[in-house]
Amino acid sequence: MQPNDARILKGAATIAAPVGLVATVVSAVVAGGKGLTGGLMALAVVAAFFGLGSWALMRITQDKPQVAMAAGMLVYTVQILLIGIFVIAFKNTTLFNGRAFALVLLFTALAWVGGQIRQSLTARMLYVDPLPSVPGTSVPAKPAARTSASGKSAPAEEDSPSLKTGTSHGG
Repeated sequence: MQPNDARILKGAATIAAPVGLVATVVSAVVAGGKGLTGGLMALAVVAAFFGLGSWALMRITQDKPQVAMAAGMLVYTVQILLIGIFVIAFKNTTLFNGRAFALVLLFTALAWVGGQIRQSLTARMLYVDPLPSVPGTSVPAKPAARTSASGKSAPAEEDSPSLKTGTSHGG
């Protein structure tokens, strides 16, 4: 697991857990024991589906970071479909309060996604690998100075101020 992935996962969980717990307590107060059971079941579903989804996304993008957006959309779509199937499957259950389950699931899932978004926006992540990622390659050496037609030495292209990093052009 990459450190950035761990931070995003932790950020999502630290936002979703309190929201889910408060929603579960409220559902227990409003709907009694079945509301508590429904809230706890919703917390388990969100933790399982979104936790496994984050793990799957990390595994997919570990070797192929260029597919991160497509993989993220696929994982999110599968999560929502599975949650929908789960809600439909337990629609008429008497094991827990269905309305409490659905509301806790909704609030906790939205908090999880919000936590992922917040953590992603505030994290300082490199989106360009500063070193070559292919084993056995090294950073190319600075090219030697070129000789112009007049016999004078011209600066190498890397010495040109317009190509240096960190310079501003055009204000």
